[in-house]
Amino acid sequence: MYKTILVPLDGSELAEAILVHVEELAKLYGSTVILLQVFELPHMVGLPRSADYNALPEITPAEVNQQFTEAHRYLDGIVSSLVNKGIKARGKIEYGPVVASIMRIARQEDASLIAMASHGRGGLSDVYYGSVAAGVLQRIDRPLLIVRAGNSTSR
Repeated sequence: MYKTILVPLDGSELAEAILVHVEELAKLYGSTVILLQVFELPHMVGLPRSADYNALPEITPAEVNQQFTEAHRYLDGIVSSLVNKGIKARGKIEYGPVVASIMRIARQEDASLIAMASHGRGGLSDVYYGSVAAGVLQRIDRPLLIVRAGNSTSR
């Protein structure tokens, strides 16, 4: 039923709350799990016309490379854990608008399910990840599993 499960992660333990559910689904259906981390560089973020473009944080190529290396190490650790449990898994790192990148990779990888955790903390902390979950929900063209991180069982 779920041949490929796409799992967007942001590097937080709260986002990883979805993994316990994904593990069970992957074992049940023999699914391949694709762990995705998307980075939105400052110059890719849509800013209002009145924004002070001189105030944008500068990101050097070395910082982007470091970000990539850390994300690669992070995803490799989770992939290794899944593989050790008999689950086919791989990681993928993308740069671009987060929601659009998730949707593009879901189509590209022919994901039959997108599974993600909503941080569910409310307030300003929900602005980033809450808006990502909401954005995916609004644009989804395939099954979506959203688990509120606070209500999930830890791995």
